[in-house]
Amino acid sequence: MKINSYIRKSISRQFMALICFFILLFILGGLVLVFLQDSVNNEFVDNRKELVEKQATVREIETKLNSAMFNIRGYFAYNNENLKESALSQQADIRKLINELDKMVISEEDIRFSTELSSFYHFYFDEAMPEAIAYFESGDKDAVASIANNGATDRINTFQQLQTSYLQSVSKSLTDEVSKLTSHIAMLQVAFLVYIMIVLAIVLLLGRMMVRRIGKPLTDFALTANEVAKGNEAEITLVKNREDELATLSIAFEQMYVSIQEKEQDLLAQNEELQAQQDELQAQQFELEKVLETVQLNEDALMRRNRFINGLSSSLDKQEVLERIIVNMCDVVRADRGIIIEVESSAFAAYGISNEGAEQFTRHLYTGMFHRLELEKSPFTIVRDLHLSEKGYHLETGRVHDLYVPILAASGDISAIMMLSRFACGFTELEMEEFIALAKQIGISLDKIHLFEQTEKDRILNRDILNNVQEGIQLVSTKGDIIHANSKFYEIMSDKGELEILGGQKWQEWTGQLRENLEDTDALIAYIKQSMEDSQTDSFIYKLREDKIVKVYSEHLYRGDEKFGTVFVYRDITMEYEVDKMKSEFVSTVSHELRTPLASILGFTELIINRDLKPERQKKYLNTIYGETKRLTSLINDFLDVQRMEAGKQTYEKKYIELLPILERVVENQEVNITKHQINIHNSQKNRFILGDRSKVEQAFTNIINNAIKYSPDGGNIDISIYQEAGYLKVAVKDQGLGIPETALDKLFTKFYRIDNSDRRKIGGTGLGLAIVKEIMLAHEGDITINSVYGNGSTFIMSFPSVEWNMETSTKDVSADEKVRYKVMVVEDDYSLAELIIQELQESDFHVFYSKNGIEGLKKMEEVQPDALVLDIMLEDNKMDGWDIMKAMKNSENMKNIPIVVSTALDEKEKGIALGANDYLVKPYPPSQLSRSILQTLLKMGKIGQVLIPEEQE
Repeated sequence: MKINSYIRKSISRQFMALICFFILLFILGGLVLVFLQDSVNNEFVDNRKELVEKQATVREIETKLNSAMFNIRGYFAYNNENLKESALSQQADIRKLINELDKMVISEEDIRFSTELSSFYHFYFDEAMPEAIAYFESGDKDAVASIANNGATDRINTFQQLQTSYLQSVSKSLTDEVSKLTSHIAMLQVAFLVYIMIVLAIVLLLGRMMVRRIGKPLTDFALTANEVAKGNEAEITLVKNREDELATLSIAFEQMYVSIQEKEQDLLAQNEELQAQQDELQAQQFELEKVLETVQLNEDALMRRNRFINGLSSSLDKQEVLERIIVNMCDVVRADRGIIIEVESSAFAAYGISNEGAEQFTRHLYTGMFHRLELEKSPFTIVRDLHLSEKGYHLETGRVHDLYVPILAASGDISAIMMLSRFACGFTELEMEEFIALAKQIGISLDKIHLFEQTEKDRILNRDILNNVQEGIQLVSTKGDIIHANSKFYEIMSDKGELEILGGQKWQEWTGQLRENLEDTDALIAYIKQSMEDSQTDSFIYKLREDKIVKVYSEHLYRGDEKFGTVFVYRDITMEYEVDKMKSEFVSTVSHELRTPLASILGFTELIINRDLKPERQKKYLNTIYGETKRLTSLINDFLDVQRMEAGKQTYEKKYIELLPILERVVENQEVNITKHQINIHNSQKNRFILGDRSKVEQAFTNIINNAIKYSPDGGNIDISIYQEAGYLKVAVKDQGLGIPETALDKLFTKFYRIDNSDRRKIGGTGLGLAIVKEIMLAHEGDITINSVYGNGSTFIMSFPSVEWNMETSTKDVSADEKVRYKVMVVEDDYSLAELIIQELQESDFHVFYSKNGIEGLKKMEEVQPDALVLDIMLEDNKMDGWDIMKAMKNSENMKNIPIVVSTALDEKEKGIALGANDYLVKPYPPSQLSRSILQTLLKMGKIGQVLIPEEQE
């Protein structure tokens, strides 16, 4: 009773009691359902476990029996003892499994199978198998077959069928258990559903009862409250016989109604008072609106300033920042127009000003207010009348206020000038202070841009410097990441396609690209790794495909004592490598070319000295020595020519000369030594003159024709054509020789270069001839080109600038009776060479005087007064050399007009000519050249004047 009374006093307790009842009901039903379902599941699990174990045991017995039977049959078939032992070993396992199965016997079928299994086991392992093995081992195979045929096989088959049937029965039992479990679960589900429906019906009935008990009184209260709210009279019905909240609510509602009526009069009085307060609030609202307007204006000003600051910091482009500054500045200060100009670069931006006005301000910047701004360095204003162009449609006089604001750099100098104009009103002192602060912000921004531009300029300069050096440069961090690499690095290392190694790439990325684009990069990457870890003093040579050779060396970079990276320099040394290779080949070739004639000279000289030879044999040997000496002289001259050309010391004595006689003489000299070749000259030009050095042109023709002969080992025709084309006199030399591979054409005129083919190795040469020809042609403002097909001969075309020249030739034959015996002074410290020169000059009918040193020679020339002097420069007498003799002669009235022919091994022709030499012969040279030079000089000059270098050589 006490509990019932406690619940009746509260609606919430009544609902809680109802909810607890339903919860308890659900819990009880759930527990019953869980218990029943658990019981069914446990029964199913136990039964299934027994059946599964029984099935597994039977299957294992089946497997082992089959294994034993197969093994024993294999033993009978192959007489394999291992199979027999395997079959016998199965017996104990099967016996153990039969014992386990006996423990699982439950049904009659299980007992029947177990009995049959034990009987079969006894039959097979205790009777049939031992008996068959005994017969088989005794050799009686027929008895073994008899055992099988007399019932053993049938007994085995019958047991296997029984075993299969039993396994099927066990499987069926498992299936029945599953079906039984499914049936029980379905029944439980139906029971639970019925239980739920009963509970819901009870909930429905109890709910309806509670709604009627609580809802009706609440509805009555709602209707009464509506009437009271409308101001109508209402009757309040008190709830009796209840102890809950509704009874309390009905009493309180009645008291409230009475209280409302009492206070209604008080509210009317208060309403009048509130009306008066409302009027006062409206007045305060008007004041607040004014304050809000002021706040909004300040907020707009702050927004404009914010845009102004963002315009300064959002870009580093000078022109863009200037445009943002002037637009935002006009917005901030309420200016109608304005302009800003940077002093150093004259860059400007304008707002509300025409292009003509902006250009005018820029042109007259330093003639306007600049000097005042520079002096005061503070903003100031100027008030002036409106110009006609500024009035628009206004006819009355107006005023404009111009504000000049200096923008100061960090150094204190004016970096920019800003001018702003207002038409409505002037600028206050407070605004002027604000402008100074804004100008400082602008100055900081322009300083930042200037610093950025300078940094960017320096960066571009450094990049251009790095990109224009001839070495690839790569800067790598301590972790192996690329910090920077120049364009030459990509050019050198691009071996297979384009290599895109960009700054900032990680070690794995750029080394991976190297491995993809290059071949055999392991050694290179290993060197880079080692260089990053330790300071490498040695360089690394890396060979790319297509014979590109790269030399890599490295150096660590430090900031103070801390290493921050390693710089790698990649140098393309392909050209140097090829030059070294050519020099090596050249040394090998020259060694052969020098030793061959020297060996002949030494050998034949030794024969002449040590043996008594017939005159004709001696003459033959001497001719051979003479030929080898000329060959050796030609080789040495080639070396000296190349050296002079490289040093830029080669001199050319250009005259108007005719090509055809030179070609004919060269061909005549070559035809002496050929038997397989036919040289033909085809001339279609009447004017065959050029401006050139006869000896050098002859040397060029000799080299080209000699090459045509050498590289035509099988003989054939050599056709030389002279023709005019495009203002050039051209000489084409065509042979039918080996031809030149296309890959060698671009290197053909490189010094020391020889084509490395097996068919050319047996042909001698130094690789200098064509290089000399190229230099000679370029010195004559001409060129040499080649057309060749490998295996079908070559055509060398030599182009000379053609000239118009009319020459009247006259020959003066000097008979033996008209010859004059001239006196020649020879100053030479080498006695053997002096004897050769004296012999040659005496045979040419000169009267020769000889002196070994300079001082003695000068004394003799004072006494004898020779017609010419043959002078060696390098004399043994350290007191006076050939240069000193020439200077002394030019200072002497008696000897300054004596022609001087220099005969020396020192190749300084320009110096000799400058000191007064009339001819300059470099040893070795044919002795006859000396006598011809002296004779023609004396005949033409009459002993006085300059010496001419001989134009004809016999």
